Amino acid sequence: MNEEDYQRRIAELEQQLQELNNRYQYLEEQFRIAQQKQFGKSTEGHPGQGELFNEAEELAADVETPEQEAISYTRNKPKRKPLPEDLPREVIVHDIPDEDKVCGCCAGTLHCIGEDKSEKLQFIPAQVKVIEHVRPKYACRTCEKEGISNTVKQAPVPHSVIPKGYATPSLLSQIITSKYQYGLPLYRQEAMFKQHGIELSRKTMADWIIRCAELFKPLYDQLHQHLLQQPVIQADETTLKVVDSDKTTSYMWLYATGADSPQATITGSAIPNIVLYDYHNSRAGRCAVDFLDGYSGYLQVDGYQGYEQTQATLVGCWAHARRKFMEAKKGAGSKGSGKADWALNHIQKLYRVETQLKEENAATRYTQRQEKSLPLLNQLETWLTKSAQQVLPKTKLGEAIQYCLNQWHKLIRYTLDGHLAIDNNRAERAIKPFVIGRKNWLFSQTATGGNASAILYSIIETAKANDLNVFEYVMDCLEQLSRPDTDIEQLLPWQFAKR
Repeated sequence: MNEEDYQRRIAELEQQLQELNNRYQYLEEQFRIAQQKQFGKSTEGHPGQGELFNEAEELAADVETPEQEAISYTRNKPKRKPLPEDLPREVIVHDIPDEDKVCGCCAGTLHCIGEDKSEKLQFIPAQVKVIEHVRPKYACRTCEKEGISNTVKQAPVPHSVIPKGYATPSLLSQIITSKYQYGLPLYRQEAMFKQHGIELSRKTMADWIIRCAELFKPLYDQLHQHLLQQPVIQADETTLKVVDSDKTTSYMWLYATGADSPQATITGSAIPNIVLYDYHNSRAGRCAVDFLDGYSGYLQVDGYQGYEQTQATLVGCWAHARRKFMEAKKGAGSKGSGKADWALNHIQKLYRVETQLKEENAATRYTQRQEKSLPLLNQLETWLTKSAQQVLPKTKLGEAIQYCLNQWHKLIRYTLDGHLAIDNNRAERAIKPFVIGRKNWLFSQTATGGNASAILYSIIETAKANDLNVFEYVMDCLEQLSRPDTDIEQLLPWQFAKR
C-alpha cells in the first residue's frame, strides 16, 4: 500500500469512528431520557422562570400571610376563609348553670358581657328516598248500575325522564356526574347504592347513561354550532380503548373555545367557553375535517399532520416546542446543554410577555406582541437556522431545532390576533379530565358507549368552564330536554348562568 492508500484508509476509519461516536451519544441520550421518564420528575419547569410557574407557591404564600389583630397585645391571627353564609346552621349554646351566674365575691347577679363563637363543619351522608306517585281513579256508580258505558277519570301519568323507569333527574345526575366529573366507575357506584339497600346494577345504570346521552344530543349539537362560529378553536386528541371495535385503539378528539372559566376569559372577549369531545375509532385527519365542517378560522393544535387536511388556519403551540428542548436538556445529563438552555431561556421571555398581557384585551395583546414578541421571535429564528448547521439532526437537540423550523410559520401566528394564545394548553387542560377518568374505568365496551361518553363529558366540562353547579345543571337539563318543544338555546351554559 502506498501513502495515498494509507491516507484514504485513515479517513475511512475516522469517519467510522465519528459515526460510532454519534451513535453512542444518541443511545446515551435515549438512556438518560428513559431514566428521566421512569424515575424523574414530570414537571417541565425551567430554572429562573419566576412568576411563570410558581403560582402554587404564590397562592400558598397568600394563604399563610397572617393579619394583625389587636387585643391587649399583638398576635398573628390565622387567616381562614369563612364558611358560606347560605349553608344551613344549627346553633348550640353552651351556657353555664343558673346557680353559677352569681358573683363569688359579693353574691351579685352576673350579666352577659359578650360571647365567643366558633364554627364546625358537619357532613351529612347522601340520603335516598322513594317518591311514590298515586293516581286515584274515578267512575260513575249510576252508569255502572244501569249498564251504560262507564268512563274512568284519572290524572295523567307524571312526566318522567325515562318512561316506565324509576330514575329521577336527580338520581341520573348523580350517576352521570359521579362517573364523568369525578371518575367513579359504575361498578363502584353499584357498591355504594348497595350500602343503602338498593340493588342497582351497573348494566341498568349504563342503559340510563346511553338514554341520557341521547337526550343531551340536541344541546351538544347546538354547542357544536356555536363553537364553529368562533374565531379561534383549540384541538387535541387522546387514545381510548373500545372492546367491541374493529380497531384496538380508538380516539377521543377534543375541541375547545374561550377559557377554563369566566374569570380567565380575555378582557372584553365575547368568545364563549365551550368544550366538546368527539369519538372516532381512527386518528385520521378526516375526523377533524368532518367535525369542523369547513371551518376557516384559527385552529390551534400541536404538530400532528392530520389537522393539515382542514380548511382552518393552523396555529402552533410553543408548549410543545419548549417540551422538545426540555427533553434535549434532560438527555444531555450532567454535562449540560448550553444550546438547549439558551432556547429555553428565550422561550421563557416570550411567556413572560404573555404573563404581562394576561389581564389585557385582545387589541392590546396584539399591539404588545408586535412590539415585544416579534423581535424575540426574529432572534430565535436566526439562532435556530444557525444552530441547525452545527447540531447533529438525530439528537434530541437536533430534533427540537428541526421541529421549530418546520413549524415556524405556525408558531409565530399567535402574534396575528389578540384572541390567540401562545400555546395549546387550554385544550390539553380540557382533555385532562377524560384522561384521569380513563384511568379509573379503563375502557368503553362499545362505540355507542364511546359516543355517549363524548356527549356527557362535553356537557359537564362546558358547564365547569362556565362556573355552573354541574349537578344542578345536568339535573335541570334532563328535566327540560325530556319534554317536547324545549328551547335549547336557553339551556346553553352561559344562558343558564343568567337565570
